[in-house]
Amino acid sequence: MREPNLEKLNALVGKLVGDLGISLGGASILLGDRLGLYKAMADGTVVTPSELAKKTGLHERYVREWLSGQAASGYVDYHPEKNAFSLSAEQDVVQATYLDEPKVAEAFRTGKGVGWHEHSKCLFSGTERFFRPGYNANLVSNWIPTLEGVEAKLKAGARVADVGCGHGASTIVMAQAYPNSEFFGFDYHKPSIERAKVLAEEAGVGDRITFAQASAKDFPAKDYDLVAFFDCLHDMGDPVGAGKHVKETLAKDGSWMIVEPFAHDNLKDNLNPVGCVFYHASTFICTPASLSQEVGLGLGAQAGESRLRQVATEAGFRRFRRATETPFNMIFEVRS
Repeated sequence: MREPNLEKLNALVGKLVGDLGISLGGASILLGDRLGLYKAMADGTVVTPSELAKKTGLHERYVREWLSGQAASGYVDYHPEKNAFSLSAEQDVVQATYLDEPKVAEAFRTGKGVGWHEHSKCLFSGTERFFRPGYNANLVSNWIPTLEGVEAKLKAGARVADVGCGHGASTIVMAQAYPNSEFFGFDYHKPSIERAKVLAEEAGVGDRITFAQASAKDFPAKDYDLVAFFDCLHDMGDPVGAGKHVKETLAKDGSWMIVEPFAHDNLKDNLNPVGCVFYHASTFICTPASLSQEVGLGLGAQAGESRLRQVATEAGFRRFRRATETPFNMIFEVRS
């Protein structure tokens, strides 16, 4: 018998322990869904086990053990100074995938989609909270300066459309940074638009942003200097049609900024932790959303640069370049 490599043996044991924890955690997640524990924590409030037990009508000792396991798995956050727990933005998104699993399972059988508006409410707030830190950290300081002439236009006073804006996190960041510009946020999901209006007022930029319900293929044309799609093009059933409409709405020297999840063109190069997150999210959210719409191209959250370039080319654009990237996003500049 060969002597085992202790380093590899320890790594294997560690993986086995981790996988066992994941397997047991899956049952705990289902339990939390069925008992309404996640739903009771969805607003992000920090709660003690006794407070959560009271909110859900469950036994405190069971709830305490469940919360401890969830914290050990990283599914909820633990606050030791208060001996309390909370659900983060990322965990909101994960929760939505579990809550909506029956809908997605049915879509697997029928081939039909699951529209964004058909998902649980926690997905909408969770998505906004998930993406907001990245926009705060990168949009103004790193992404916009890499676009040809765009930053100067925004500082002087430009007209900007943020399409698929959701709760308006990206729109608000730009409006705060460029007070001389005028911003328009569009989303087909009316509750998200209403929430965006409230958040813009709270941020003090409500007077510089006009939010309206509209899809990517019918938002009003206003000769925009910049049209931005943040993490949403791959969710659309007809991204080529959306691109054609963008081309019609841009000013003569306007730019289309596309921000998409980071991905390589080939599956073998996306088999990594980032790809793992995006493929799983796409299975439950992005691909079903696309397949619920006309055309139903189903790009998915790991479309890659080549497929995105093809979309822009078929929409009639001649210039397409990757302006910059982060470990989680690719930023493209598209021009006529």
